[in-house]
Amino acid sequence: MDQFFNFAQHMLPFAFVLGIIWIKQRNRLESRKMDSASQAAAEKAALYANQSAELEARVRVLERIVTDRGYNVATQIEALRDQQRIENDRGNARLRD
Repeated sequence: MDQFFNFAQHMLPFAFVLGIIWIKQRNRLESRKMDSASQAAAEKAALYANQSAELEARVRVLERIVTDRGYNVATQIEALRDQQRIENDRGNARLRD
């Protein structure tokens, strides 16, 4: 029994050192994982920002078309609806014949 305590007394510091090394390596690995995850998130954010900017540019172009040319959008939409109703009525009349 005395030999066991003697052995444990000498090996315990080595076990602590190995434990500390293992914990440090694990922390480094976790840090690298978090860094890569944050980099991926930053890349996605940049991509979304770019897409958002493109959509805003398209909306500006559409706004300019509508306002610069003096389009009466509501009138055109109603005209398209009326045209679609007429085409639907013609199609239904052909089916009845």
